[in-house]
Amino acid sequence: MIKIINALLLIVVFASCNDSKKTDKAESSLKQLNSPADSVSAEPYLFTDKNGLVYLSWVGKIKEKFLLKYSVLNNDDWSEPVAITSGSNWFVNWADYPMLASNGNDLMAHILQKSAEGKYTYDVKLITSVDKGKSWSDLKILHDDGKNAEHGFVSLIPYEDKFFVSWLDGRNAVSEEEDTAAHHDGHQGAMSLRGAVVNKQGIKTAEWELDNRVCDCCQTSAAITANGPVVVYRDRSKEEIRDMSIVRFVNGKWTEPKTIFNDQWKIAGCPVNGPRCVAEGNNLAIAWFSSPDKKAQVNIIFSNDGGANFNKPIRVDEQNPIGRVDVVMLDEKSAMVSWMEGAVIKAARVYKDGKKDSSIVIASSSESRSSGFPQMTKAGNNIIFAWSDDKDKTIKVAKLAL
Repeated sequence: MIKIINALLLIVVFASCNDSKKTDKAESSLKQLNSPADSVSAEPYLFTDKNGLVYLSWVGKIKEKFLLKYSVLNNDDWSEPVAITSGSNWFVNWADYPMLASNGNDLMAHILQKSAEGKYTYDVKLITSVDKGKSWSDLKILHDDGKNAEHGFVSLIPYEDKFFVSWLDGRNAVSEEEDTAAHHDGHQGAMSLRGAVVNKQGIKTAEWELDNRVCDCCQTSAAITANGPVVVYRDRSKEEIRDMSIVRFVNGKWTEPKTIFNDQWKIAGCPVNGPRCVAEGNNLAIAWFSSPDKKAQVNIIFSNDGGANFNKPIRVDEQNPIGRVDVVMLDEKSAMVSWMEGAVIKAARVYKDGKKDSSIVIASSSESRSSGFPQMTKAGNNIIFAWSDDKDKTIKVAKLAL
């Protein structure tokens, strides 16, 4: 019996050492890159186009003026930053950040611009370039409800020769008497989820209401499957259950909202912690944060049919997560998930069959709101990370070789 116990202990120690070696090897493949961002900058966003070009966009500030800038990665060097647009009446928020997307030639970005004096009265404004960023159009408003209400938490992604956009819309959440949005928890009605197809000039060619009652201020996430666009978001039942739902555009019609997994997280306010999804063909992966019964967790779930059905969720955190997730597909069988474990940014490769590689420490950060949402994108055989450094008030970037 003693021999058996000793043998088992040796196996456990060997497995632990082997996992430690894997983690050390992975972290040794992590390389800090020089950041193109200014000294005062935040709200990074990463995007890889179909040609493999990696774009980093962010919000900078000079005195009272905000600027949306971007740079392109070439090997390990970033191009000279380009200012897309600027303004002094923007709504700039740690969780509701601008995005930039490219279909390989045409570029589209968005910012949030104040529409009235209310704290949460702002519009989504689109700006486009049809010459690979050499020149940019005037700002165009995305929605046409005309309400001084909250519009934001945008997802922006190329779709065919156009772009697909989803966002949270407050047109139904303001009173008729006073067309001014209140605090998130003081809305007269519910926030809704909307989607639209926009051409390369920034003009809508189609628009839909996708869900008429959703969580007030969690990010949306969109992906293009072989069947069409899907949007994943934090839903909101009348009983204040705020679990993740998906809507899918199939055969020219949107499906009814469907819960991807019943966490049964009942919470009376918005946790400001949205999901992220990614697709290759009909292989779809979704990562999200939840805290049912005050048990915080980060999960990933896979689908082989574009989100019609899902496997069982796989938990990836290490008992102390605060969420702020991202996800990229690595191949048909696995994805990389990033999240914040307390004040540490971590990432791990997770497989459809439930296996999970040891996590990798990307950087030490801060749990404060000003540290924002870390970003991640895949570029060839590398994963690029970007995050706001709360201490230095700038953006840092790193590369992980797969």
